Amino acid sequence: MSSRTVIRGGLVITASDEIHADVLIEDGRIAALAASGTTAATAFTAERVIDATGKYVIPGGVDAHTHMELPFGGTFASDTFETGTRAAAWGGTTTIVDFAVQSVGHTLREGLDTWHAKAEGNCAIDYAFHMIVSDVNDETLKEMDLLVEEGVTSFKQFMAYPGVFYSDDGQILRAMQRSAENGGLIMMHAENGIAIDVLVAQALARGETDPRYHGEVRKALLEAEATHRAIRLAQVAGAPLYVVHVSATEAVAELARARDEGLPVFGETCPQYLFLSTDNLAEPDFEGAKYVCSTPLRPKEHQAALWKGLRTNDLQVVSTDHCPFCFVGQKELGRGDFSKIPNGLPGVENRMDLLHQAVLDGHLTRRRWIEIACATPARMFGLYPKKGTIAPGADADVVIYDPHAEQVMSAATHHMNVDYSAYEGRRTTGRVETVLSRGVPVITEREYTGHAGHGVYTPRSTCQYLN
Repeated sequence: MSSRTVIRGGLVITASDEIHADVLIEDGRIAALAASGTTAATAFTAERVIDATGKYVIPGGVDAHTHMELPFGGTFASDTFETGTRAAAWGGTTTIVDFAVQSVGHTLREGLDTWHAKAEGNCAIDYAFHMIVSDVNDETLKEMDLLVEEGVTSFKQFMAYPGVFYSDDGQILRAMQRSAENGGLIMMHAENGIAIDVLVAQALARGETDPRYHGEVRKALLEAEATHRAIRLAQVAGAPLYVVHVSATEAVAELARARDEGLPVFGETCPQYLFLSTDNLAEPDFEGAKYVCSTPLRPKEHQAALWKGLRTNDLQVVSTDHCPFCFVGQKELGRGDFSKIPNGLPGVENRMDLLHQAVLDGHLTRRRWIEIACATPARMFGLYPKKGTIAPGADADVVIYDPHAEQVMSAATHHMNVDYSAYEGRRTTGRVETVLSRGVPVITEREYTGHAGHGVYTPRSTCQYLN
């Protein structure tokens, strides 16, 4: 049984074009586009017709950095794959790339199988996996080749969190050398964790225990130093590098310098670094704990460099690093010791709206909004053109977006499984109205019509900026 949908009268926005066009969807894929009002467009017929007059028709968002059900600091991220992907859909995101975790002493395969078990049958939207590599050895390196062959084509390493995820420079170099051979992409959490641990211990010894000290000890210079070191190790290995959650002016400068040298180096930032700051970390009565994440929030003056980096393409992607912990019972684990506050913020539902607000505020163009939130993450992680665009043959992951609707972000109305909003009370213009995932409506005129298990696992090709 063939199923057809037509979306009529909207402004179709992709990373490369804006056109008033009707979109024909057939059997879960984009079948054709035709300029609205033309003979070709009026010939489109379907059982379901969606009127998008006065609205944008955009590709579903691709959030290439989420942590559903992540174990961290003696607890777990509060969003399951079911609640987290449902919230993503509400926010106009139709694909997530989550992180499977290798534990020290275990294989990559064990970690990947564990995450498949968490996600399978539970997701409202499509999903894929990166692999966190915590234990580099000869067997791990061989496994990396096998994972690339089966569509897990990116590997995350940490210069932070000694004793948990941390890899030393030798381990990082070996993994980078392997990725240079097998086509994988190393993703780096670039902070000097060894030095940070010294500063943490010194701060606590001085009685500096409040959440704001989390930002003070995780210094921007130590993010920049680690970013520089990661770039040079990748250069030695002849490997590409993707630096996650870039937050500091000095780190952006390291990426810009490397890209000016022609190196295959890429950078991502997140909405929290664009819209929040150390002012939030300093909120009284332990409220600042809500904003503890790593890399940490920076003073407001760093935001200008991040926006500029997004405009100049020294930063290519905005992902969320969605890793929510409830304030009550989870963030509170760090009362009296900021180092025990679980690191992470909720945001998978807010990204597309915040970036649309950035368009209205003059930071980005509409097409650049779609580029950094949909097309580039899809290309970076081997999902394009299946995901990230509206073109014949692409999956019909489509969002009808009302650019005029106003909303107030709040924990009272969001769908993430967390008891606070990092953007509580923030007024934004623009809101998701209807979301199709592979042609199936998962949000229909602001009603959830999806279900757990609709989302399917999506293997990926290698980074499409390296071909």
